[in-house]
Amino acid sequence: MGHTYTPSEKAQRARLVVKGVRNAYGDTSAIERQIDRIDARAADRWEREQRALDQQLDQAKNQLAAAKAAEKAARPDERQQAKQARKDAEDRLRRAERACR
Repeated sequence: MGHTYTPSEKAQRARLVVKGVRNAYGDTSAIERQIDRIDARAADRWEREQRALDQQLDQAKNQLAAAKAAEKAARPDERQQAKQARKDAEDRLRRAERACR
């Protein structure tokens, strides 16, 4: 599982880590709780983004399948437009696959 930190969260987390290192012999539970809250928000954000990317990938696959079927069923005078629609759908699928990595 990953994390997606905002720039503000990265800076705040770094400050808290440094503060925790300085107080290593004292009570650092409050600092750890703050870091855990930041990590939880970042993990939740990452999960939501992954779900959204997965949905986009599924939509792109469905659009490509529909474009291929339309190309096969197209009349000769419509074939060039259908071929271009298929190529566009393939491009969308490649972009969605890259985004999911």
